[in-house]
Amino acid sequence: MKIGRSWAYSAAALALIGGIAALAACASNGARKSGNDHVPEPSKAVDLDRYLGHWHEFARYENRFERNCEGVTANYARREDGLVSVVNACRQGGVSGPYRSAEGRAKIVPGSNGTKLKVSFFGPFYIGDYWILDHADDYTWSIVGEPSGRYLWILTREAKPSAELRRALIERARALGYDVTMLRETQQS
Repeated sequence: MKIGRSWAYSAAALALIGGIAALAACASNGARKSGNDHVPEPSKAVDLDRYLGHWHEFARYENRFERNCEGVTANYARREDGLVSVVNACRQGGVSGPYRSAEGRAKIVPGSNGTKLKVSFFGPFYIGDYWILDHADDYTWSIVGEPSGRYLWILTREAKPSAELRRALIERARALGYDVTMLRETQQS
């Protein structure tokens, strides 16, 4: 389920990644409502090799660093130094708007079974939390959040998931304790 200066120009996540993701920044007025006051621990281990690759943002909690972003994607790949490359991109102002991207890196939090990453788009500082709260067994979707409950991303491998999957993902986010009325579906081309 959203990370740095570059996010002001592009999108998650995390996260989508997320931004997916994964951001400790507060809303511009500092009073942003938490969408989940009791963020659960991630539900199952993540096989990073299966998680890597291309993701589309299906829905997110609105946030300042993805303002006016549509067509949001996240790409994750292994780096030679053992870290994970993170490339978040979006189309500014609509699915046919100008392309913007942000590049960063992430490291797995020891002892988290691959479910928690620290993300950096700021040089040496790993300040963003990226928690893979749940994912499909076949890694076709994931729900990404962070400890404050202010950020949430729902990612899919397909740009336009089926209506049935969309409903199921929203219900899964609700079951994790998130206020799904705060979700904003992302336009994809």
